[in-house]
Amino acid sequence: MESTRLNKVSRLIQKELSDFFLKESRTKFLGSIISVTTLRISPDLSLAHAYISIFPPDKRDEIFEAISQNAQQIKHELAKRTRHQLRKVPSIEFHIDDSLDYVEKIDELLKK
Repeated sequence: MESTRLNKVSRLIQKELSDFFLKESRTKFLGSIISVTTLRISPDLSLAHAYISIFPPDKRDEIFEAISQNAQQIKHELAKRTRHQLRKVPSIEFHIDDSLDYVEKIDELLKK
């Protein structure tokens, strides 16, 4: 069961990451649309799993690689943005959220 503190920290980090990707996607991520769909954080607030959706899908692997390589810089930027709310920013692991692809595949199968 997640506590209120975990929920608040999770929402704060998700909001700040989404804002970061919105502002930096034009220059750093080839103009792609990157959204943070889900953020799960460990109970000790040391690790966060961010599930991201990347559009357009044909550039997904290239952009995900750039995000993964810049995870420390993203964490540093997140720390600057949340310095008044959090003492320590958790390490962030990024994962591709493929739920939209899954829904699209199911929809195709149902249309047949």
